[in-house]
Amino acid sequence: MATTARMMRFVDTDQKMPEKRSAAQRKQDFDEIYAEFAPEAARQQASRCSQCGVPFCQVHCPVSNNIPDWLKLTAEGRLEEAYEVSQSTNTFPEICGRICPQDRLCEGNCVIEKGFDSVTIGSVEKFITDTAFEKGWVKPAKPPVERKQSVGIIGAGPGGMAAADQLRRKGYQVHIYDRYDRAGGLMIYGIPNFKLEKDVVQRRQKLYEEGGIVFHLNFEVGRDATLAELRQKHDAILVATGVYKARGLEAPGAGLANIVPAMTYLTASNRKGLGDKVPAFDDGTLDAAGKNIVVIGGGDTAMDCVRTAVRQGAKSVKCLYRRDKKNMPGSQREVYNAEEEGVEFVWLAAPEAFLARAAKGKKKAGAEPVGAVRAYRMRLGIADATGRQVPEKIEDSSFELPCDLAIEALGFDPEDVPGMFGAPELAVTRWGTLKVNHRTMMTSLDGVFAAGDIVRGASLVVWAIRDGRDAADAMHRYLAAKVRPAQAAAE
Repeated sequence: MATTARMMRFVDTDQKMPEKRSAAQRKQDFDEIYAEFAPEAARQQASRCSQCGVPFCQVHCPVSNNIPDWLKLTAEGRLEEAYEVSQSTNTFPEICGRICPQDRLCEGNCVIEKGFDSVTIGSVEKFITDTAFEKGWVKPAKPPVERKQSVGIIGAGPGGMAAADQLRRKGYQVHIYDRYDRAGGLMIYGIPNFKLEKDVVQRRQKLYEEGGIVFHLNFEVGRDATLAELRQKHDAILVATGVYKARGLEAPGAGLANIVPAMTYLTASNRKGLGDKVPAFDDGTLDAAGKNIVVIGGGDTAMDCVRTAVRQGAKSVKCLYRRDKKNMPGSQREVYNAEEEGVEFVWLAAPEAFLARAAKGKKKAGAEPVGAVRAYRMRLGIADATGRQVPEKIEDSSFELPCDLAIEALGFDPEDVPGMFGAPELAVTRWGTLKVNHRTMMTSLDGVFAAGDIVRGASLVVWAIRDGRDAADAMHRYLAAKVRPAQAAAE
């Protein structure tokens, strides 16, 4: 009865997020916008959980987090146990607590969401693991047995690192290869600091190194070694490269200067924040300061771009999206934060052409810079097979938006992995993703597995974590099966 009294407090305790800095304050820097939960506030919010019999929050979590369990433990002040439960299903709970679109996943499916407002699951999740790091409860992996078999993982993003952690805990010798100079992939170079500060990711890398995982950075498969050479070196390989090939608009004027992919823009900003020398930022090309910015797209990457531009001191920031706010694929919470920070959303509008800037004086060599985006109005028609209403062009509705820098946030496609890796025998789907047996997660090459966006297409970080953990289990089964015949022969 005492435990029950500590829970289901949603009837007398309102939903409350951690304190959020004002828009005027947070526009001045790239620091995270939410403060840490005070322990008592976290306990109060956790106590709002109704402990329902069918936890829809857990059902709609890609990693199937035991959310009601760690909320109850938090409400009871048993934070170390709450951390143990949280990390048992999620490799990066402190990261998911910051960047997951909870309004579309766990919190959006909380049974008290209608009328009482959902439990602030993401903020409590972040609080639990940040507290665990502060208290020293997070320890490097100490496998009960060291195995001789080694695993090579190509890609140090969330999927690759999640798989590496699980395999190292099982005692395998794990090596991660990544073409960038820091581990983390999208979490380092794609997601801005105001959502995910980089030391949060880097402390994970340090933890994994202390646990015996070896990182080979600035290592490009196909340049420094072929896939065949890595297969000779390791007993199994996991390809977890993600997808980074930007989709672009095929519209008149698309070849003008100052039209850039979202990742090019975000990477430059994040590298600058990390203290790197970034020529394309330093010469003003990728710096939004004093410019009219138009971001094309409606997902979370588009929200990262518009909010970054605001912090760089843009003259104006507009987001052009062909559907309405209700049908936007990105997090509604991110849209609200962007609106607070002064971003203007141009709903039901799509780009038609890019217009060159009016020449002033002597022309410079190279492509002319963009000066405006011509767009047209849209309306939503009947629903397609997916259930989403199809946008339709409204004739004679063109208008122009002034634009000094256009950022295309239209999604990502896979690169030519077989060609890059020197492995033409590696099978791909008609979308260019790697073809795998979905029961074993193995590609067309024996002992070569794949997981994350390179298999499912561009998706959320939390799905990459789930895929990486599943791939680790599949690889363990494969490697264990290889060992058993050898043991039998020795006997």
